[in-house]
Amino acid sequence: MLPLVLSIPSLSSANPPSWPHGHGYGGFPHGNGGHASKDYGPAATTYVAPAGFPTSIFSAFYSKPVPTQEPQPKIFDPVLKITFPYDLTNPKTIPTEDHDPVFYPKPKKSLSDAEQKKTIADVVAKVKKIINAGGSDNCTVCKNALVAAQPAAFLAPSLVPEAMVDLCISTGFHSNESCIEDFAATNFGAIWTQVLFFGDMSGLDGNYVCNSIGSFCPRPATTPLDTSGLFPKPKPKNAKAPKPSGKRVKVSHLSDFHIDPRYFAGSEANCTTSLCCRANGLNANIPTGQVSFPAPLFGAYHCDTPMDLGLAALQAVGPLTGTSKEEPFAWSIYTGDLVSHDPQPELSRAYAEYAEVFSYEVFKRYINGPIFPALGNHDSNPEAIDAPHSLPGKLGQQQSWNYDHVAGLWQNEGWIDAATAAEARAHYGAYSVKNHYGLRIITFNTDFWYRSNFLNFINTEDADNSGMFKFLIDELQAAEDAGERVWILGHVLSGWDGSNPIDNPTDLFYQIVERYSPHVIANIFFGHTHEDQFMIYYANNGTVQTSENALATGWICPSVVPLTNLNTGFRMYEVDTGDFNIYDAYTFYADVNSFSALDDASQGPTFKLEYSTRDTYGPAANWPKDAPLNATFWHAVTEAMEKDLSLVTKFNTLQGKSSVQSPTCTNEACQKAKICYMRSGSAPIGSECPQGYGSVQSAFNPPSA
Repeated sequence: MLPLVLSIPSLSSANPPSWPHGHGYGGFPHGNGGHASKDYGPAATTYVAPAGFPTSIFSAFYSKPVPTQEPQPKIFDPVLKITFPYDLTNPKTIPTEDHDPVFYPKPKKSLSDAEQKKTIADVVAKVKKIINAGGSDNCTVCKNALVAAQPAAFLAPSLVPEAMVDLCISTGFHSNESCIEDFAATNFGAIWTQVLFFGDMSGLDGNYVCNSIGSFCPRPATTPLDTSGLFPKPKPKNAKAPKPSGKRVKVSHLSDFHIDPRYFAGSEANCTTSLCCRANGLNANIPTGQVSFPAPLFGAYHCDTPMDLGLAALQAVGPLTGTSKEEPFAWSIYTGDLVSHDPQPELSRAYAEYAEVFSYEVFKRYINGPIFPALGNHDSNPEAIDAPHSLPGKLGQQQSWNYDHVAGLWQNEGWIDAATAAEARAHYGAYSVKNHYGLRIITFNTDFWYRSNFLNFINTEDADNSGMFKFLIDELQAAEDAGERVWILGHVLSGWDGSNPIDNPTDLFYQIVERYSPHVIANIFFGHTHEDQFMIYYANNGTVQTSENALATGWICPSVVPLTNLNTGFRMYEVDTGDFNIYDAYTFYADVNSFSALDDASQGPTFKLEYSTRDTYGPAANWPKDAPLNATFWHAVTEAMEKDLSLVTKFNTLQGKSSVQSPTCTNEACQKAKICYMRSGSAPIGSECPQGYGSVQSAFNPPSA
């Protein structure tokens, strides 16, 4: 008999809640966190986590926690009905090869093994000749090489990854290790083979590929978007947001948990390899066998989230926010990324599934009330890859294993019903659900605009090659017809400095936001950057950025994970149940710089209220005390920032959750850039901003004058 591991009752195994007709939610009582209350703010400004690991939430272990190391609990998957093996997460036996299935296009012609090998040899010779001949235009050389390489994908697709690895190594394109990680079949080689097979390498698709693999082509320009016929109905005249009800509730927002079950306390926390705080992590600048900075039990700035930190943060949520089983949150949102940042050879389907089961179960244990999660780019395998259903046969379904899994977990936790789970399976893990307060929550798989999803480089002329945006439009139109308010949840932000998404899909998203704001869309939420940021969406594609044109806000949630150089944090919103606007946002954090002193201490990390959004920015914006923190508010904040550099400096500090590692923003160039990012909303707009100031995870790097 397989052991049940997390001692959390499953709603699906007991009497399930009574679901309303259609996609809805009705399973949790309201409680004080779920109805009008006079006190919507934090219950405390400081919480000290206990030093000991909370073993009571696990019923079985491969290895129990000791004062110097995190435990290895046995994790049972209620969807797959398996217990994950110890070797999957044992920090001393990390797998370095992925045995998951890989997928190739069907060859256009049936060739013998010998004929396939000859095809590969001929193609490689042609590609090398093109590369060696060079030319003044690197973009043309790159695209010509891709066109020459396509017959290999057409005729011998299963042999392409090995050929790409050999070509990468022989030309010195990358290091041997990087060539294998980038192009081996079980890493990204099979994916690149699909891109080579289906993409137009002589056209725009080729430009995207050549820009991605080495900036051989400039960033492709945004393709003009034809919005005629895009929306089922025209936007209502004088569309306005509904009035508030005066009844407010508490809502939590967490993002980027990045749990690391392979974290090894005492290992190198200042490594020069890909992921620190691992038994196999090294610092090449010191003698072998030495450690320059031993990984603290609760985590470090260059590392993912150890279990001790993840559970300490979750333990802090209730006491700081004043919520409990008896007084739950009205609802909570999670904007993606559960899996640690391992190099691709160390990742697998099973490892992603482990992170999903572990994370959702501990969320359920500590965050009371329903939780509505969205998928992040790390919540798949290969990392960031999601295939459009427009690809033929099994290729269009190659990530369905993951959608099936998370949909089953969300239903098992009681957060969505069976009909919504079926919708999530059909729409890349995305779903639309009306919660018990009447708010419609629509999640969105943002891998379909993420630069690292290489399958986005197929049919780039079509901004909605996946059909993800049609799903969003259909749900927003239904919400408009029904008079509903909507929150949209995604992971990869649509704009900021333009470095993460590709242009065409985010340009389309911007038009969708404009069409359905401010009367339908109340707020939009992202994660991904690990930083505390926001974006404003304006009318007329942001061409006139004024308070009158400010329509919607993208809230970018700070992460639980410290990676890289950030403190750990989470957020709570004060939300009105009439307009579903946010009336205050409270951000909490713990100082990762202090964690080294906790290894032998009698207490765990101290979590504190970092700031209230209204108290921090409201006075400078001259904002009325009863007005919502909507897009107009945030535009007023940016106007105040234009007049007061110190306000941008303050924002910059909060962007890194008050990390001692953050660079300072104290000059006009940084001020101008930050305000431009705040007013972006799409990749095309963000990429036009001054670059080099987008992230506080390292020193600012503006282009040289």
